[in-house]
Amino acid sequence: MLINFEMQLLSFFKFKRRINLGTGKKYHLLALATALVWGTTLVSTKVLLQHGLSPEEIMLYRFVIAYIVLWVMHPKSYPFGGWRDELLFLGTGLFGCTIYFLTENTALAYTQASNVALIVTTAPLVTAFLAHVSVKGERINRNLIVGSSIALPGVALVIFNGNYILKLNPLGDLLSVAAAVSWALYSVLVKQLDRSYPVLYLTRKVFFYSLLTIIPYFWFHPLQRYLWEYSQIEVWTNLFFLGVIASSVCFFVWNTAIKHLGSIRTNNYIYLIPVVTLVTSVWVLHETITGYAIAGMLLILSGLYCVERGLPSALLFFFRKK
Repeated sequence: MLINFEMQLLSFFKFKRRINLGTGKKYHLLALATALVWGTTLVSTKVLLQHGLSPEEIMLYRFVIAYIVLWVMHPKSYPFGGWRDELLFLGTGLFGCTIYFLTENTALAYTQASNVALIVTTAPLVTAFLAHVSVKGERINRNLIVGSSIALPGVALVIFNGNYILKLNPLGDLLSVAAAVSWALYSVLVKQLDRSYPVLYLTRKVFFYSLLTIIPYFWFHPLQRYLWEYSQIEVWTNLFFLGVIASSVCFFVWNTAIKHLGSIRTNNYIYLIPVVTLVTSVWVLHETITGYAIAGMLLILSGLYCVERGLPSALLFFFRKK
């Protein structure tokens, strides 16, 4: 079912004929599939919150499960690559998992979820800027600017879904900005490491350092309950989904896409996450969808098309005439 949806979406964009993907087509599919999965994680997280787990506990157990799975998949170690590489590995775990999830979850306590979702979705633009100045071969072009300018308003329409309640809160909004910057730093660091290490090993190191850097947090905020104290099947199935599928598998797949497509092109698929979250909420949680959200989805899809292909030829002709 997931593959069918991906193929329908790609057919809508006519990627097969209109984008020169070559052998990179499968990596676009991998990035797309990851965005689809990450867009559904909110539902699993809500279920776990309803069973008494805190956001920090969910994050910890998710990282533990992911690291165990990745270690089983790739137990091989590699010679010490120097302190520079080890610091880069530390940065991937710190920024891509620990700081990103802590700042995003903490922001929810100080500002509205819509603010957090909207600000965090600017990560592709932040990534583009950081990659442009720090990674060879990663450049900001007109297509990216135009496509993002179309997609971001679409993200806002999807997130608000017709309820325009935007209240600024400096602390919460700054934490959301920190989350977006943190994810952008992670993407750039992964791109610098994937040239020297297998992606599976790299991803395992990400979760090793994420666990190492999250432990101090629990010195100040001890766990209320340990994982083995939960007996509900819903807790274990949702943790399995978040730890195995959404973390170990999806981070590996996402890092593979970054290796072959670059951090800028891969992160553009983040714009799809609010769309998937909305559709999943309608399907599973029976939430309502408005015409604003539908318009937002169309803007996001159009923006992604423009990022890869550019403005339709008719619009390009119009601007040239001007």
